[in-house]
Amino acid sequence: MVNISELLLDPLPSRVSDRLLQPFWDYLLFHHLPLISSPFFPVLLAFSSYFFFSIPFAVLDVLGERAPLFYQYKIQQDRRPTRAMMAKSFLTALSNHVFFVLPTVIISTFILPMPTIPREAPTLYEVFVDGLAVLLLFDTQYYIWHFIHHKHPHLYRWIHAIHHEYMAPFSWSTEQLSIPELMTVGFWSNQDPILLRCHPFTTWCITVFSLWMSVEDHIGYDLPWTLNHLVPFGLLGGAPAHDMHHQKPSSNYAPFFSHWDRIFGTAVPLKKKTMRRS
Repeated sequence: MVNISELLLDPLPSRVSDRLLQPFWDYLLFHHLPLISSPFFPVLLAFSSYFFFSIPFAVLDVLGERAPLFYQYKIQQDRRPTRAMMAKSFLTALSNHVFFVLPTVIISTFILPMPTIPREAPTLYEVFVDGLAVLLLFDTQYYIWHFIHHKHPHLYRWIHAIHHEYMAPFSWSTEQLSIPELMTVGFWSNQDPILLRCHPFTTWCITVFSLWMSVEDHIGYDLPWTLNHLVPFGLLGGAPAHDMHHQKPSSNYAPFFSHWDRIFGTAVPLKKKTMRRS
C-alpha cells in the first residue's frame, strides 16, 4: 500500500513518461491526495456528477415550450415533470446518500483496508479498454437483475417500483431508487472495477461517464447529439429505449447497451406516436 505521507513529501523522479495522463495524475497526487484518497471521494464524485448532469435538463423541463429548439425533441410532450416531482426525486436521492450511503462508507472504513493509490498513471488504452469492460459487465449484471425484478411481482413492488413512479422519466429521477436497488447498483459499481483490476483513475472516469449515460437515459428528450446517436449501429439504447421501458416495462431492460435486449427479444423501439412533433 502506498504511504500517503511519503507521496506528499517525496516527489516522483523526473522522467519522460510514455503515459499521456502521467502529468495530470502527478498533479492529483501532489495537490489533491487527501481528497482522492478519502473513502468519501467516490461518493462525492458520483453524487456531484448526478447533480450537475441533471441540472441542464431540469432547466429544459421547467422552460418547456418556451425553449422550442429543445422542446421539439421531448419524447412525451403530454407528460412534463412538475417542480414537486423533480424535488421529490432529488430529495429521495439525497436522503438515500445521507442516511444510507455515507453511514455505510463510515462503517466500511473500520472493516476494509485503505485503497492503494499507485504512483503511475494508466495509459489511455487502459482507461478505454478497462472502462468498456466494466460498463459491459455492469450492463450484463443489471439486465439480469432488472429482468428478474420485473418478472417477479413481489420483487418489483417492494424493490423496483419506486423507480417507475413516473411513466415519463426526467433527469432527477435517475437516482430515484429504493435502498435495496441502490445497494445492488452501488455494490457492482464499486466491486466491478476491483474485480477487473482497474486503476483508480479509470474507476473515477467510469463513474462519471456511467452517470452521464444514466442521466442521459432518463432525460426524456431524443436529442440528436446524445450518445445513442453518436455511437453507430444502435449499440446504445439511450433516452428513446429507456423512455419506452417506462411506458412498456416489459421491454428494454439493459441500462446502457442494446445487445442483450436484441438477443433475448426484449428490445422495443420508441412508439412513433410519442416521437417529437414536426
